[in-house]
Amino acid sequence: MTATSAGGTGGGTPPIHHCDFCGRPTTEAGPMVEGKALVANGLRHNVAHVCAQCAAACDKIFEQHEKKNAKLEKLPTPRELVAHLDDYIIGQDKVKRTLAVAVVNHYKRVLGGEIDDPTLEDVEVSKSNVLLIGPTGCGKTALAQSLARRLHVPFAIGDATTLTEAGYVGEDVENLILKLVMAADYDIAAAERGIIYIDEIDKIGKTSQNVSITRDVSGEGVQQALLKLLEGTSANVPPQGGRKHPEQQYLRVDTTDILFICGGTFVGLDEIVAKRLGRKMIGFRNEGHVTTKEIEHERDELVALATPEDLERFGMIPELIGRLPVMATLSQLSEADLARILTDPKDALTKQYRVLFHYDGAKLEFTDGAIREIAKRAKARGTGARALRSVMEGLMLDIMFDLPEREPGKTYTITEGVVRGEETVFAPTA
Repeated sequence: MTATSAGGTGGGTPPIHHCDFCGRPTTEAGPMVEGKALVANGLRHNVAHVCAQCAAACDKIFEQHEKKNAKLEKLPTPRELVAHLDDYIIGQDKVKRTLAVAVVNHYKRVLGGEIDDPTLEDVEVSKSNVLLIGPTGCGKTALAQSLARRLHVPFAIGDATTLTEAGYVGEDVENLILKLVMAADYDIAAAERGIIYIDEIDKIGKTSQNVSITRDVSGEGVQQALLKLLEGTSANVPPQGGRKHPEQQYLRVDTTDILFICGGTFVGLDEIVAKRLGRKMIGFRNEGHVTTKEIEHERDELVALATPEDLERFGMIPELIGRLPVMATLSQLSEADLARILTDPKDALTKQYRVLFHYDGAKLEFTDGAIREIAKRAKARGTGARALRSVMEGLMLDIMFDLPEREPGKTYTITEGVVRGEETVFAPTA
């Protein structure tokens, strides 16, 4: 490419150059970076010019390229991964350790290395795909997201309930791979080392009711379709999504080194385990008064004892269970856990609102009583940490609406009375 200049060379007026990338003149784009004039084959080529906007775009491209190339040069230890997860996820300590070891083992397998022991040269390490079992809002998705963020690998989330067998209304399983490719900016090599989280995996469990009535198009058939992806195959992915058809060009993606993390609530799994163990769950007893906390504790205890056979009784096919060798169970979040989630993580909701108040020149504080009351209301909704945001949004809506019109430089305190609607943050206006 060559730079162009037009007029204005006389009378002290600087020449007008054009950016070799976007073509905008200096009068519109401002000062430009100038290159050196090149002489090749006896011909002198014009000086190249690049505007600030195009230079910034180039910097961003190079920065992304460097991140992709450096993402796994130094694999973190399991302890380092757990320390990172502790910054964003409250509780679930055993699950963090299980995930950290599984992920590190997976990427050891991906990165490989020299083996100087001839007896180990032909040993093939299996994939460490993970199955997370736990109630809604307990941190399954957040754990997977935080791992991908620490490892600097592409990450995609898919919902198993949207998947159906080929030929039926819904999505093919290959669309999960497409989401990962898009997250990697269509860098196939980067996508092939990424992480895919499949949510609601329990919802595709086969059911006995539809064996002879109709095809289980979103159940066992989807489980069968997922088998090859989880184990490792060369998948044909439609670049624009949607269903496959013969005229469409495909992206070829090898899923061998993609880590799959599947999550589900598996409602009723505790009853299956209790039946196998010959135990009667306290929730069905009429002996005395049983607290919700005791019922939740027993459910967590039973689900932690689940075996592959229990998952098979739930409706998962044995082949799929076998491709998810690492199983971890998450426990219910207590009120104390929810209170810590509000304040402790790096991206805690209370910290986010403090930032928003800072933009309006104000400070925001929460009393311990307010934190406990918010956690109590969220716990009552039964949707785990997800309920915290909805409770906070309802609490802060009117306050955020009025804040920009208030005098800056003041500190506002959210108390237990404010959460209950008994007090107000702002002094009444005259």
